[in-house]
Amino acid sequence: MSATLVVVSRLYIRLGVFDDMIRTLRNLCRLLGIARALARHDALFPLERLGVLSALIGGARLLWRTESEGRPGQRLAAALQSMGPTFIKIGQALSTRPDLMGDEVAGDLSNLQDRLPPFSAADARVIIEAELGAPVNDLFAKFDDSPLAAASIAQVHGAITKEGEAVAVKVLRPAIEAAFARDLDLLYWLAETVERAHPGWRRLRPRDVVSTFSRAVEIEMDMSLEAAAASELRDNLASDDGFRVPFVDWRRTARRVLTCQRVGGIPIDERAALIDAGHDVDAILGKAA
Repeated sequence: MSATLVVVSRLYIRLGVFDDMIRTLRNLCRLLGIARALARHDALFPLERLGVLSALIGGARLLWRTESEGRPGQRLAAALQSMGPTFIKIGQALSTRPDLMGDEVAGDLSNLQDRLPPFSAADARVIIEAELGAPVNDLFAKFDDSPLAAASIAQVHGAITKEGEAVAVKVLRPAIEAAFARDLDLLYWLAETVERAHPGWRRLRPRDVVSTFSRAVEIEMDMSLEAAAASELRDNLASDDGFRVPFVDWRRTARRVLTCQRVGGIPIDERAALIDAGHDVDAILGKAA
C-alpha cells in the first residue's frame, strides 16, 4: 500500500471515530432530555429495564423525579404525550408489544391519544402552495384557517373547492421529516447500545424493531400513498351499500397534502349519540364485524 493510501485510510478512520463521538454526545444529550421528561412523570422504568446508562437514570431520578398518580403505563403515556410526535408513535407501537412492556402497561399505552396543538394556518398555507404549485385562494373557494383536528403527523382543515365541493385538507406538519429523522437516529443508537450492553436482548431484535417503525412512519408521512390506499378502498367497496368511502381530490393532493371529500358522522364508540340520531347500533356492529 502506498504512503498516500495509508494516510488517506488513517484520515477516514479518524473522521469515522470523530463522527461516532459526535453522534454519541448528541444522543446522550437527547437521552438526558428524555430521562428528564420521564422522571417528571415518574415513568423512568422503561430506561431502567434497558439496563444501560444507569448513572444518567439515577441522576434524572434524583434531580427531576415527581410523584405522579396513576398506574405506570398511564404515567408513561403522559410522558410520551409531552415529548411529541415520535414518542407518541413509539408509545402506540409499544402498546402492541405486551411481551416487552407487560399486559397492563401495553393496555394503558393503547389509550395514548395521537393529538398535539395545531400549527399555524400560515404554515399550512405555505406547505399547500409549495406542494400544489398554486395559491390557496386559487385552489379553494374557501379555506378554514382553524383546523378540524391536529395529530402528531398532520392536521386537517375544512375547505370548499372552486367546484363547490366540501373537502378535508390534510397537511403534514412543518419540518416533521427532520424531527423524525433525528429521533430515529437516537432510537437506532439506543438499540445498538442495548445490544452491546446486553447480548441477551438481541433475540428481541431491537434494531429490526426500530427499522420496522421507521418504515411505517415513512409511509405515513407520504400523503400520496395514503391517498392511493383510500382510492383503492373506495373502488373495492363501490358496490357495497353499507360503506361510504370519501373520494380523493387528486388535483389537490401531493406528498405533503391530501384532499378528500368531507363527510360528517358520529364516532362508533359514541353509542348514546348514535341512538339519539336514530341508528340501530346492533346493525352497525354487524356491518363493522
